[in-house]
Amino acid sequence: MRTSRRGAVDPFIVMDVMEAARKAEVSGRHIIHMEVGQPGTGAPREAVEKLQRDMDGGPLGYTVALGLPELRRRIAQHYGEWYDVDMDPERIVVTAGASGAFLLAFTALFDTGERVGLGAPCYPSYRQILKSFDITPVDIPTSLEARFQPVPGDVAAHDLQGLIVASPANPTGTMLRKDEMAALAAACQDADAAFISDEIYHGLDYGQKAVTAASVTDEAYVINSFSKYFSMTGWRVGWMVVPEDHVRVVERIAQNQFICPSHAAQRLAFHAMDCTEELDANIATYAASRQLLIDGLPKIGLGKFAPPEGAFYFYIDVSEYTDDSLAFAGQILEDAGVAVTPGLDFDTVEGKHWLRLSYARSTEDIAEGLRRLGTFMEARR
Repeated sequence: MRTSRRGAVDPFIVMDVMEAARKAEVSGRHIIHMEVGQPGTGAPREAVEKLQRDMDGGPLGYTVALGLPELRRRIAQHYGEWYDVDMDPERIVVTAGASGAFLLAFTALFDTGERVGLGAPCYPSYRQILKSFDITPVDIPTSLEARFQPVPGDVAAHDLQGLIVASPANPTGTMLRKDEMAALAAACQDADAAFISDEIYHGLDYGQKAVTAASVTDEAYVINSFSKYFSMTGWRVGWMVVPEDHVRVVERIAQNQFICPSHAAQRLAFHAMDCTEELDANIATYAASRQLLIDGLPKIGLGKFAPPEGAFYFYIDVSEYTDDSLAFAGQILEDAGVAVTPGLDFDTVEGKHWLRLSYARSTEDIAEGLRRLGTFMEARR
């Protein structure tokens, strides 16, 4: 049967790495997973218990398309608690994960052929979702010195109708300062370009607090998720903050594309937002693993990276060892039993010289992964 040109998107390489690692485990090998950005913890225990009581109380049917009103109010409260931002709950849209938020945002904001800028390296699904909508992704080269973030002049220089930023970023873990976020938002407004801020790693920061675009402008789409800080990856629930005059636009699209996000996931998300003690304990684990890698990676010859300020990734320059990061990652999996992600997932040009390592698992796993990587690198000296 025929297929569409729009459907010819590239694979998400990290998912292929996960499958290769799974096959290795089926064959009896012990694999250290440093490839995927998935917390090693599950949803908060107290929240799961409360959801069970909700489910025992009767069936959980459709909700309204914009999400449970109580969850939207709780998310608005969250902006006051975390950022000192007075948020109108009516601007909150609950979504089927951050991925569902991107589908809604791209549908609401862009027409066929319009140009949307991405600071490379970046999360690969931005590029592929845009391509599937026949919207043109425009990779903006960034530098290690600029912490892999775009700058305001990029908007006009690349003739953009939209710009996506991520802070903390995947794969680099770097963050935008408040003045940098404000300057990018202003550049987009001057160019009549849409500004989209991916904030799904907020809460996962180490010393410096992440800045929300909602604190510098009301003219942005701000996207977040319960997957990372709230440790709810498989539940597939996220949210967007949109300008007041876009709410009805997004609501109509959501009604038709999704009907509503999972009711059970929304209930769990509502409960999880009050489980701060358990969730903050997870951050202490990430912080310990981060420091372990900051100290240990340079000692084994993998020291070319911008120290991650947030999220749970290291993006490492391996150009002195390879010009084929896909093959290099395959060798690491085969020889060391460590799954890592080739940079080609995040940057189709320069990614051949880079690897991403995730430290989302237990510190014990990360320590063992570091030891195995050290043995692998020693054999190449």
